[in-house]
Amino acid sequence: MREKTHLKSVIIPAFLAAMVLSVAASNQALGVTYKAIDLTPSGFTDAVAAGSSGTQQVGKGSGSATGGHAHALLWNGTAASYIDLNPGGFVWSVAQGTNGTQQVGSGWGSTIGHWCHALLWSGTAASFVDLNPSGFDESEAWGTNGTQQVGCGWGSATSGAEHALLWSGNAASCVDLNPSGFYVSAAWGTSGTQQVGSGNISPSGGNDHALLWSGSAASYIDLNPSGFDGSEAYGISGNQQVGSGYNSGGGIHALLWSGTAASCVDLNPGGFDESEALGTNGTQQVGEGYRSAAGGQDHALLWSGSADSFIDLHQFLPTGFVESVAWTVDSYGNIAGYAADSSGNSHAFLWQPIPEPATLFLLGLGSLLLRKR
Repeated sequence: MREKTHLKSVIIPAFLAAMVLSVAASNQALGVTYKAIDLTPSGFTDAVAAGSSGTQQVGKGSGSATGGHAHALLWNGTAASYIDLNPGGFVWSVAQGTNGTQQVGSGWGSTIGHWCHALLWSGTAASFVDLNPSGFDESEAWGTNGTQQVGCGWGSATSGAEHALLWSGNAASCVDLNPSGFYVSAAWGTSGTQQVGSGNISPSGGNDHALLWSGSAASYIDLNPSGFDGSEAYGISGNQQVGSGYNSGGGIHALLWSGTAASCVDLNPGGFDESEALGTNGTQQVGEGYRSAAGGQDHALLWSGSADSFIDLHQFLPTGFVESVAWTVDSYGNIAGYAADSSGNSHAFLWQPIPEPATLFLLGLGSLLLRKR
């Protein structure tokens, strides 16, 4: 009896976790549409949402409320909920990623000698941690999973070249991910065990290659696929990596990998001239696509693993917006990005699935319990 009880206590949580992870993948099959929520706060003329995790979104905004300077912002699903993360003594800041408890980005100000430093927050401006490592003049943080932060930095420690960096919560924990033989590199996302970004072996230009690391410079895998001159990887979740590839004859295409160059899937939808994939939750991918035949503006896009699975998220925006980009999608299917109006003003947006993921979860759980009775 004890073993059965223990087994049940394992199976039920495992099932619940599986349901949460599968909600995003099920959205399209269940006919889910999206509600676009404008996160731009009062007193801001421009805003961008760059990261999302559950109820939390991060990005930046500027306007009369910030003296015209960009400030890192944290939201909880509405414009009015915003928190200004700009630390005291900093002129400007941006937030690029969140896992729901941590936020990462960068800032510049007199307190750090007018350099740009990678920053880590825990929900308030006063909570910031300066991640800039010793030997680096400047740095930026682009992604976090809650225990790891990734980005890039440059200074005397790198002979002035940009190097991909990995942190574990403080400046002293920094690991230089730049592979041997590469001149420059940058890391854009982390899953906690692996990191993605790009690197270039040439000091005088050349093509970037998408890279996948497992915590050290020597662990890198070159993801650049056959048929592409260059590539970059921007997001990672589970065993998926997303980014873009380019060549001289075919423009830029959104790409999806599963750990190797050979696993690459070209996500560029039919009828689109170019596209980029910027984020993934492990089952869905988001980014942007450009179609000259449709007015020549970028549209936020959502995929589910293939080019023909795409959904144009721009259709869910209010009227008056001419351009949009989706930066990230979390495990619940919430998508963060921005849309620009005809005057060029950017508005931070949250695309929320309808029905909301919590509703789908409860419906699925109720169905299971009824079958068990």
